Amino acid sequence: MECTINWMGADGMSFIAETGSGHMINMDGAPDGGGRNLAPRPMETVLAGTGGCTAYDVVLILKRGRHDVRGCQVKLSADRADADPKVFTRIHMHFVVTGKGLPQASVERAVQLSHEKYCSASIMLAKTAEITTSVEIVEV
Repeated sequence: MECTINWMGADGMSFIAETGSGHMINMDGAPDGGGRNLAPRPMETVLAGTGGCTAYDVVLILKRGRHDVRGCQVKLSADRADADPKVFTRIHMHFVVTGKGLPQASVERAVQLSHEKYCSASIMLAKTAEITTSVEIVEV
């Protein structure tokens, strides 16, 4: 896996990441740090990537189990350390999974498998952060 980050110039703290798969991600700093608030902060992209990683796992696990999953939303909230390095210290992930006849136990097991076995991002962040989860199922 590769990624190249380019600083967009001396007039701010904006960066563009080009991923190995050829996609671009814009990032910017807060105004009090020299940024112009034009894009997500780098740590916000870490949190978003973690949410995407675990949502991917949950959907894939449920589909492989032949469950009728129609939607998956993960709402993340996180706390960071007060001092540098300002690592994540707490992350809560609330999963809202939509489908038809989804068993609570199957959805909870998919979330558990993601966090214990498959989601590289959340497993890595669990080295510094307490990660908690909750599950809500919406019947369609």
